[in-house]
Amino acid sequence: MNEDVGIEVNDAQSKLNSTWVNQVVRPESVKEIQDCLQQALQGGYPVSVAGGRHAMGGQQFGAGTIHFDMSGFNQINCIDFEKGIADVQSGIDWPVLIAAIEVQCQGAKSWAIRQKPTGVDKVTIAGCLSANIHGRGLSFPPFVDDVESFSLLDASLKIWECSREENPELFSLVVGGYGLFGIILDVRLRLVPRTKVKRHVEVIKVIDLIDLVTERKEAGYLYGDCQYAIDLDGPAEEHQGVFSCYQPVGDDEPIPTGQKALSKDSWKGLYELVRANKKSAFEVYSKYYMGTNGQIYWSDSHQLSSVFEGYMDAVKEHDGTEMITEVYVRKEDLNTFLATVRADFIANNADVTYGTIRFIEKDQDSFLAWARESWVCIVCNLHVAHSEEGIEKVKKDFGNLLDRVIEFGGCFYLTYHKWISKEQVEAAYPQFREFLMLKQKYDPSEVFQSDWYRYFKDMYRDVAAEITD
Repeated sequence: MNEDVGIEVNDAQSKLNSTWVNQVVRPESVKEIQDCLQQALQGGYPVSVAGGRHAMGGQQFGAGTIHFDMSGFNQINCIDFEKGIADVQSGIDWPVLIAAIEVQCQGAKSWAIRQKPTGVDKVTIAGCLSANIHGRGLSFPPFVDDVESFSLLDASLKIWECSREENPELFSLVVGGYGLFGIILDVRLRLVPRTKVKRHVEVIKVIDLIDLVTERKEAGYLYGDCQYAIDLDGPAEEHQGVFSCYQPVGDDEPIPTGQKALSKDSWKGLYELVRANKKSAFEVYSKYYMGTNGQIYWSDSHQLSSVFEGYMDAVKEHDGTEMITEVYVRKEDLNTFLATVRADFIANNADVTYGTIRFIEKDQDSFLAWARESWVCIVCNLHVAHSEEGIEKVKKDFGNLLDRVIEFGGCFYLTYHKWISKEQVEAAYPQFREFLMLKQKYDPSEVFQSDWYRYFKDMYRDVAAEITD
């Protein structure tokens, strides 16, 4: 086990969450995790937990906490080849997991992960479970649907086995619970048969997307998304996007060597072009993607990407970073919503760096569900200048965006940033007050904390008063 004392930590992408923690511990076994937690309890310190450090809303760090870096707890325990279940340690990341499953399945039935976050690879399974992530599936619920069960170490050093049948309330709270209920130890992950897929790419008018997705789903396509142009000139009804979908093909279909792929340096150059000329960047991006039409991939490894590494190389030369948000609307509202937000962005001179549209099915299992129904997911990256004025500008732009999605009866992802009002939270997450009360039920001493939790606890300070009374 390694440890650092009194150090600064920050998120990997936005770099807007600089936090001084009391100590960083890097346990590599269950015994070390238990020992570290016991030491924190004896010292009276709260605990925060992270893996890849890609979360941007402060939910992985807490000032003054003992910070658990779980990235060293990263082994595959076993794979059930009959049921298609991978039992893994919580700190394993996606590239390691995908490669290890492929190796272990040689000579046996070939299994694969179903979905992972897009655009970033080196994030942990437990982090994805705690955030209840999603991928680019056309017909998948969030990640909770891929989780069979997990074990959780709570603040009393008790290990809970959590599934839909065993401790179901705790299962529903931990998945999408942002690390507030304990330390996830092992995860049993549902796998799917590994298959090959063929990429189909076209440049479309975004207003045609819903009809095209319906057609692709009926034709059996598994994955797909649409990267919309961030150049906001021209009429809304002509706004373009690159629509990529993936159709299953036979396992005997060869994967040619030398297929096109964007390298880290290519992503770096594309990001730099986005900052200089958004119209040209979309032209370069769409031309590249059209050149990959018809390429063959494995269903798991096609979800890996070097985009984040290229982004990080590029932003070192600039004075700002990108802040993500996700909002969700019903498919029948998509075009009107996009036109409205587009007009807002133009009027307020919002600096959009990247955007994509994905699709998600209803979450049936997690308590703090963002996918409370089947949604269209709109991902939006805004550029943030690291100055007081720059941050205030983006706070306003994101606040306007959240107000719009609430007007449309939609929802938003809670933890990309804390620039959210209580009214917005209650409109999108009416169960949030109960969520905080259940946090008190399972962790009454508030051992597991984060700056994100502290922010919302203060916002809902009447909940604490209600519990005390």
